[in-house]
Amino acid sequence: MATQTTHRKSSAAKNGSGRKYSPSASKDVETEMKAMKEGRLKSGHSGKKVTNPKQAIAIGLSKARKEGKKVPAPKS
Repeated sequence: MATQTTHRKSSAAKNGSGRKYSPSASKDVETEMKAMKEGRLKSGHSGKKVTNPKQAIAIGLSKARKEGKKVPAPKS
């Protein structure tokens, strides 16, 4: 009696590459976080100073999307 072996694909092989975000997109987020910590990051519409880290991340990802880097679509 022959034994059967099943081959499982890893999640990275299933989705193409293993990264959701490109390294350059991570660099954009890092730049925006540094700007926020230094008090230089301003909100686009109102021009107020950004103090929330989540907002700084969102700004960095938005800039990465505009530049055409690999970033998932924003959640609606």
